[in-house]
Amino acid sequence: MAAKFSFFRSLFLIALTFLFSQPVSSQQFITIGSAKRMQNSCILLTPDYPYSEGIAYSRSKLDLTESFEITFDIYLGSKDEEGADGIAFIIHNDPRQFEAYGTWGESLGYGRMNPWGRGTSIYPSVAIEFDTYFNQQQNDPQSDHVAYLENGISFHEEFWNGGNEDFNMEDGQLHDFRFRWNPENNQITVTLDGYVVYSGKTDLVNKIFEGETKVIWGFSASTGRLHNQQYFCLRRLASNQDLKKNNFDK
Repeated sequence: MAAKFSFFRSLFLIALTFLFSQPVSSQQFITIGSAKRMQNSCILLTPDYPYSEGIAYSRSKLDLTESFEITFDIYLGSKDEEGADGIAFIIHNDPRQFEAYGTWGESLGYGRMNPWGRGTSIYPSVAIEFDTYFNQQQNDPQSDHVAYLENGISFHEEFWNGGNEDFNMEDGQLHDFRFRWNPENNQITVTLDGYVVYSGKTDLVNKIFEGETKVIWGFSASTGRLHNQQYFCLRRLASNQDLKKNNFDK
């Protein structure tokens, strides 16, 4: 049954890529740290090497007064027990702008290791983490998981792993990830391989960004003592008009 599900999921992802793929040049991203452009228009965030940290930011800012949906594939490596640490999708207005970075290792290049103390992190911001390593002080489950984060704090009260203690994203496969924003009701919806992994309402403009509507977005990743190759491939940035035409912002 698992093999059958995997086969049909692969067909589903291929169909989505065919229907919605609008190649975006990697030149549209600013890379820092270990991040670098790949030949297939994807961007490598970390090589399969210890203590790496890479970040890539789009040169074009998001407008939070408009609905949008960002679709991309993420690759979190092929080593499960010996792999770490994960990728974060970030929206921020840190004063460092396109040079903003957080801490390596468990903080995924976004947050800070000590959730209650000081440390280098990206602030103000929101992020979706794809965490592949258990870190107790961040309230991680034993399995890989997805979590919503705010203001450079990697600690989270809730997470998604599909209720599966063996949930694994370090499977050598690309995973379809979508981030959707609707400013009419401050709704954030996140899906991974077709599953809703986060849904919540947050007033990004006023609560997080203090009235600022144009914000930077991108991806970060890091490794520690354990490591994996990690990269992303942007597939589509849907406009407000596209979303309305396809009823995405309901």
